[in-house]
Amino acid sequence: MKHSTKHLRGTWFALVIMCLCCTACGNERLEESLTPTEPLYLTEALTPTAEPTQAPVIKEEPQDKGVPLVAGYAPFYQEFSPYFADSESDVDVTAMTQINLLTKDRRGNVIYHAIEGETVKYNGMDYTYKGIANLSVDYDKESNIATYSATIRDDIMFSDGVKMTADDIIFNYYAYLDPGYNGPGILNSYDIVGLRDYQTQTTSDIYNKYSAIAKEIYAAGHDHVWSEADPWTAEEQKAFWTEIDRAWANHTGLIVDFVNHNYASYADKGWCGPYTSAELEHNEGLRIAFGMVMWSFGEIDEEGICTGVVTGNTWDMKAGQYPTLEDYAREVQAAYGYNPEVYYEKEGIGEKEPDVLTSATEAFISAAAASEPELADGIANISGIRKTGDYSVEVKVNGYSASDIYGIFGIAVAPLHYYGDLALYDYQNNRFGFEFGKFNLSVEQQTKPAGAGPYKYVKYEDGVVHFEANENYWLGCPKIKQVQFKEMEPDEIPAAIKDGTIDVGGVIGSKEKFLEIQSYNSNEEITGDMITASKVSKHGYGYIGICADNVLVGDDPASEASKNLRRAIATVIAVYREAVIEEYFGEAAAVIQYPVSNASWAAPLITEEGYKDAFSTAVSGNAIYTISMERNDKYEAALIAAVEYFKAAGYTFDKVSGKLTAAPAGAKLSYEAAIPGKSIVDHPSFAVVQNASAALATIGFELKINAFSDSDAFWEYLDGGDAEIWGAAWNSAIDPDLYQLYHSNGIADENGYVSNPYHIRDDELDLLILT
Repeated sequence: MKHSTKHLRGTWFALVIMCLCCTACGNERLEESLTPTEPLYLTEALTPTAEPTQAPVIKEEPQDKGVPLVAGYAPFYQEFSPYFADSESDVDVTAMTQINLLTKDRRGNVIYHAIEGETVKYNGMDYTYKGIANLSVDYDKESNIATYSATIRDDIMFSDGVKMTADDIIFNYYAYLDPGYNGPGILNSYDIVGLRDYQTQTTSDIYNKYSAIAKEIYAAGHDHVWSEADPWTAEEQKAFWTEIDRAWANHTGLIVDFVNHNYASYADKGWCGPYTSAELEHNEGLRIAFGMVMWSFGEIDEEGICTGVVTGNTWDMKAGQYPTLEDYAREVQAAYGYNPEVYYEKEGIGEKEPDVLTSATEAFISAAAASEPELADGIANISGIRKTGDYSVEVKVNGYSASDIYGIFGIAVAPLHYYGDLALYDYQNNRFGFEFGKFNLSVEQQTKPAGAGPYKYVKYEDGVVHFEANENYWLGCPKIKQVQFKEMEPDEIPAAIKDGTIDVGGVIGSKEKFLEIQSYNSNEEITGDMITASKVSKHGYGYIGICADNVLVGDDPASEASKNLRRAIATVIAVYREAVIEEYFGEAAAVIQYPVSNASWAAPLITEEGYKDAFSTAVSGNAIYTISMERNDKYEAALIAAVEYFKAAGYTFDKVSGKLTAAPAGAKLSYEAAIPGKSIVDHPSFAVVQNASAALATIGFELKINAFSDSDAFWEYLDGGDAEIWGAAWNSAIDPDLYQLYHSNGIADENGYVSNPYHIRDDELDLLILT
């Protein structure tokens, strides 16, 4: 599944957040760095400017004045490799050191002839774009195969002086597509020709054969006693359930890692019996026990006894007896009768863990297929990925989608000689720089990035990432020699720029932030003698969501009655967005009507046919609002429309009292909205829901606010699938991934990641997304 969209840690009423890129004025170093130059990529690495005012300028020689350019950043996780960087801060560190195959213009359109350069008009001005690769796409309708070709320049050097070649590109493709890779990359989601055969080490025919056997064994159940009447062997049955055990143990390991990374402090609050968070760091058995406790599969008493809450098994940890991952897995299996599908409907940690059943089935198929004579030598390579020259490659994909090019060529070309093993690379003999199924990185490779980008990573020390200019950068050495990314709280950035602690930084805009920045400038504007601030649209939006499985009439979330119930609630919530966002954000945000940021190429234009405000249509099909309506008139009209939707959903409405008096079977007169924060300061959706709640109360409908001061608890609640209504936000790539957000496979961790919390199931929508 593609992960180009991430929850910021649908339901179509949302807002675009504007980011402020703030810089100090009167600083020669900084004025030069803000010139929107392709060579530097510095502004892009910090906060991409939406409307640059100058043409690109190539920097020639490094300018070292003894002081670095310092940028304020949110804390780092030190996952700085291009393969595993996930947080925005870590990704930006990586971007300073890497360079991509793909070059885009200011609207996000692909530059196909980047080596020669293309000139594109934007806001009435011409901009010339150059990159390291020429790209092409050729789609053969008869075979239904799209061929993506890339040719890179022959003079690209990595920062250590080693030349970049097609072998580096091939290595990176195989790294991202290795069965052992478990990072956030999305290449695995594309139907690359030969990919499944390579990853499973089997042909399609053999794969289908053993896939059918696995399904039959699973359907028979874990406790099935094999007999000669079964169409599979006893060895196959044992092998399949062994893989299930192994996959479940791997899954519990991910839970243990997740819990200890995010909730270790709870040990100091008594959740780990007599043990502290410090003791968790160096005791794997204790970490496993703590993972069981935090996921309600275990208990630890003050004597250090860990007890499995399902099996009743005990471990005396003071005597050195600790539960293993297999023990933890047995607790989970006992709770859910060895049925991963039932488990995934009710549990999950909201991370990208592989599905237990899918992982076990794939492993079973790979092992079983190895016994087939025709696969004695395995599947040596991915047939759809080919080196076509010293500096060129091609990737063949089944089917065609105009947006696939962003993923196929959106990878950084990281150096094979640094991230791989040259002794294990031999393209002609199908060796790709690491052992099959075992792609991973050392601590040094993970924390110290290397590449062909404009800057070289130097070190991370005391919360500061240090860079120096790459003299081998293909467009010339950046003029600013030293750059630092400094950790700090986002709210501190404007004051830090004023005080000279940092030179540049980005903050989420609000009226409060605008006023603060204006107060530092003598002209009381956001750009003045002390600070220069630019408003930038982010590829993301805030939203308020409704879960179809939890807000419904009867037992069918797709019924017209269920939809009318959700429309009733959404209509009232939607009408209060504008006033709240205007009051809190001012110029720093804009209400949007469709679930895509206005910064994206996919955002619909207000001038397009059929464009309309979200939830502005009555049950009759007529418009709820007129152009002449004042804000209070709209509030009243929205409430009237909501009553009609409630009635259409089967609610009983008393005209005399003007209130709903009874809900239809399966529905309620009271629902809960979960908000990660206790006020509008914490989350702007709070006030939207608060106003909607007050309005709905006047017609006898309760919308309770469940405010979460602990954001971890909120995400655990949302990922668990129990939320009815909630407020959150999405951060997306330039190519918004509708598959992740709205495809049925994204429900309740069915693909190992909670990406469709709305529980939208629609065969027609699924088909449209895939085509």
